[in-house]
Amino acid sequence: MDYLIRFTHLHESFRIPEIEALADLNGLDLQVLEYSLDSPFCVVRLPSEAAARTLVERAILVQSMHELWGSGDTLSALHADIRTRSARLLPARERRSFKFTLDGFRGTRSPEARTKLINGFAFLGLRGPVSLSTPDEVFTIFEDWECDSVPRGVEAPRRMHLGRFVTAGARDTVLRYDLKKRGYISTTSMDAELALVTANMAGAAPGRLVYDPFVGTGSFPVACAHFGALAFGSDIDGRSMRGEGGRKSLAGNFEQYSLGALLGDVFSADLTNSPIRAPTGARLFDAIVCDPPYGVREGLRVLGVRDPVKYKALVEMGIKTWRCVEDGLVFPSKHVDGC
Repeated sequence: MDYLIRFTHLHESFRIPEIEALADLNGLDLQVLEYSLDSPFCVVRLPSEAAARTLVERAILVQSMHELWGSGDTLSALHADIRTRSARLLPARERRSFKFTLDGFRGTRSPEARTKLINGFAFLGLRGPVSLSTPDEVFTIFEDWECDSVPRGVEAPRRMHLGRFVTAGARDTVLRYDLKKRGYISTTSMDAELALVTANMAGAAPGRLVYDPFVGTGSFPVACAHFGALAFGSDIDGRSMRGEGGRKSLAGNFEQYSLGALLGDVFSADLTNSPIRAPTGARLFDAIVCDPPYGVREGLRVLGVRDPVKYKALVEMGIKTWRCVEDGLVFPSKHVDGC
């Protein structure tokens, strides 16, 4: 069965990776039949409508999913394809209440032209009542226009589709995790939308462990926890995780969204000398999600002290190190006389 996905026109390069990751997570056979970064419309093939609903129920970059009734480069080609394709689809829908809508990307039509366009689909023979408020079925005419079609006076779209609405994506989730409403953030806190998309691409789900080595204020772990994963994190600057304590901390962000049970733990660590070690061939985490630091908006932090001579030397596991007694930090002794 062919379906049309109506993406939001944002983060174009993440659209297909997100739905492919969700298909893999749910064990769905997904085929992408028609797609371009230049358009928010994507035609896919899935085994059933149930599979279509499952695919996008947590998709962030998907606005809606539609059963494809026809496609064409012109209106006449669209009508011809509908007559061929929808013959088997119509009987189950022909007596249900319905309405038609128009979704034009980079193009527009006058009210008169819209009405004429919609009336042109009377050949479908839908016999149910028209309901603009509570229809059983919503049919949408999708039009993909060329760039700058309005100022250039382009008269017709370059591609058209007709689809029956099946289900919406999870765009509302972005509003819940909007950084403007979050209790604790920093200048480099990851945008909620991208964090949720990344969590989907990482396959975050109940029973899975995820780790962010540059955790900061916890945007990625929060997003992964939203989808049921148990989240862990570390950061070279412990202050970013601790914050002011309580609600103004990484742990406070989890509590804000009632996700405290899905915060495994966080700790201070330098990724270049990570304390996390797994036995050869073993794997600790199901996914690692992060936004590597770029050192512009946040000052550089390094674990250790400026003058190691002030602190007591000790030997751990055969390696001479210096310990910062006050902060509990340990680092290799490379530049101290006598070591």
